Amino acid sequence: MKVGVVGSGLVGATAAYALVMRGVGREIVLVDKNEGRAAAEADDIRHAVPFAHALEVRAGGYADLAGCRAVVLCAGVGQKPGETRLQLLKRNAAVFREVVPAVLAHAPDAVLVVATNPVDVMTHLAARFAAGVGVPAGRVFGSGTTLDTARFRSLLGARCGVDPHHVHASVIGEHGDSEVLTWSLVTVAGMPLDEFARLRGTDLSAPVRADIDAKVRRAAYSIIAGKGATYYGIGSALARIVDAVLHDQRSVLTVCAPTADVEGVRDVTLALPRLVGGAGVLETFPMPLSAPERAALAASAAVIRAALDELDA
Repeated sequence: MKVGVVGSGLVGATAAYALVMRGVGREIVLVDKNEGRAAAEADDIRHAVPFAHALEVRAGGYADLAGCRAVVLCAGVGQKPGETRLQLLKRNAAVFREVVPAVLAHAPDAVLVVATNPVDVMTHLAARFAAGVGVPAGRVFGSGTTLDTARFRSLLGARCGVDPHHVHASVIGEHGDSEVLTWSLVTVAGMPLDEFARLRGTDLSAPVRADIDAKVRRAAYSIIAGKGATYYGIGSALARIVDAVLHDQRSVLTVCAPTADVEGVRDVTLALPRLVGGAGVLETFPMPLSAPERAALAASAAVIRAALDELDA
């Protein structure tokens, strides 16, 4: 099974490395406008193969994406000094207007997984460009809040003294400041969070929850302040998503995809629990949110819709 990664910067290269470490797929092709960077990253990652799983890793062009089951889009441009957010969005939109049709010209049956930030807006644009060449809904989606959900589960697991694999908790909405931590629906080992906390004598008072919320919501800012970029977490999240696609795992992941209506906000792309399999997003699941969570989700959707309106998207 063949996977493409378009954009060989820190996120794209780390995603490819994570695919090798997890043993996802059989062949990985790195594509980048900077061909030398793609070749160097492919060589470096290939040297890790003897210590991990038997995958072929190489650099190539768009034509080399032929036969890919999934293509991860990490391409984009960085913000220039003095550049506004809207100017950056417009430049990245121009990148995707070129990249998406080029990928689909050679890999028409691939599922596209968007990682470029702001991921909700970029996924919305990618889906629109893909629809223009006949790609059905569901075959284009973004990483959304998959990483934010992992952060939430990790922090709750540490607080409760439990392996985070046994914590079921989701972050939905924008992958950004307005995201929504769904505290009302959290379960640990199948038990409601409050019940588990009482049983274990775990303090999950309002100040503790506020601290966890802040650490989830502000994680990227803290990491970027310390080392300039985030890539290990998102690289691993992308490998997990691609695994679900390649093996048609029918996994429930908080990925972002175009949605007709979210709490009264029309035609918006954001993260919700969605069933992910070989054909991409198969279904979106409604969540029995509390009233404050529904209001917060509506506000988050409005933030994304406002950005899309700026782009006339």
